Amino acid sequence: PDYKKMRPLTEEETKSLLEKLSKYVGENVRLLINRPDGSYCFRLHKEKVYYIKEDIVKKAVNISRDNLLSLGTCIGKFTKSRVFKLTITALDVIAPNAKYKIWLKPSSEMSYLYGNNILKSGLGRITEATLQYQGIVVYSMSDLPLGFGVTAKSTADCRHADPTAVVAFHQADIGEYLRSEATL
Repeated sequence: PDYKKMRPLTEEETKSLLEKLSKYVGENVRLLINRPDGSYCFRLHKEKVYYIKEDIVKKAVNISRDNLLSLGTCIGKFTKSRVFKLTITALDVIAPNAKYKIWLKPSSEMSYLYGNNILKSGLGRITEATLQYQGIVVYSMSDLPLGFGVTAKSTADCRHADPTAVVAFHQADIGEYLRSEATL
């Protein structure tokens, strides 16, 4: 079947991908394509989207499409209803360019890594002027990217929230490498 062959994304797929990425990196999405270390592109293979350096794509044409397992960094996948979902493997791509960030206190890192939402009591810092329902990258206080999610409250609302209030919704965390090892 054709879905097994690596190919460039269609216009609709590219639009869906860039909309999702721009929720986390804003206008920095163009920096993902034209980087100082070369040009990068996105390719679709078995409904998964890969982020690959263009030089490597050119060299990969020597590999039979049927024998190609993967190439580059998997950043997400398209569901059967053609909705694009970011996976935890995208963290290395979006974290350096993230516009909005949340830092967790050490006491709440484990809770987050088990897949729980972020409570006000676990919030260490938050980027100024973060809006509600904004895509964010979650960091430890030592600046280690732990995952990503969506804010439940704006920066201003977080200041006045009670300690048990949810301030960010969990979407993906590095604990998934252990929990979902077989499906990544």
